[in-house]
Amino acid sequence: MIGSARQVRRYFDDAEIRHAAGDRLARAITPDTSLVIAHSLGSVVAYEALCARPHLHDLTLLTLGSPLGVRGVVFDRIRPAPRGGRARWPVPVKRWTNIADSGDAVALVKELAPAFGSRIQDVRVHNGSRAHDVQPYLTARETGRAIAEALA
Repeated sequence: MIGSARQVRRYFDDAEIRHAAGDRLARAITPDTSLVIAHSLGSVVAYEALCARPHLHDLTLLTLGSPLGVRGVVFDRIRPAPRGGRARWPVPVKRWTNIADSGDAVALVKELAPAFGSRIQDVRVHNGSRAHDVQPYLTARETGRAIAEALA
C-alpha cells in the first residue's frame, strides 16, 4: 500500500511524469486500436490521456482495480477536474467496463458509474488473496467476457 501511495503522489505531484505517462499511452494507440486495458494507476493515466485526446474515437476502456473513484486521493485530482461530484466522460470511449475485486484496497470505490456516468458497466470479481494483482484480474472470466465483447 505504501508503494502504491507513493506512485500516486509522484504521478499527481510531478507534472513531467504525468505528461510523459499520458503521452506514452497516447502514442501506443493507433487507428487499429479498439480496446485500452488499464490496471490500477494505469487507469488514471488512461482516463486522463483519453480525455485529453478527443480526436481518438470508438475505443473501449477496460479498467481493472482502478482507484479513479477514491475521493481526496485520486478523484478530486484528475484532469479534467470533476464538477459537482461528477467526472467528464472521455470522448473517445464508446464503452467502459470497470472490474474490481471486493477486497481490493486500491480500488476502494468499486463502482465508478455514480461518478463517471451510468454508461460504465461495473463488475465485481473475486481474486482471492491477490485482490489487487493484475494476473487474477486478467484471467478472470468477467475480464475475458469484456474483452471478447470489445473485440467482437
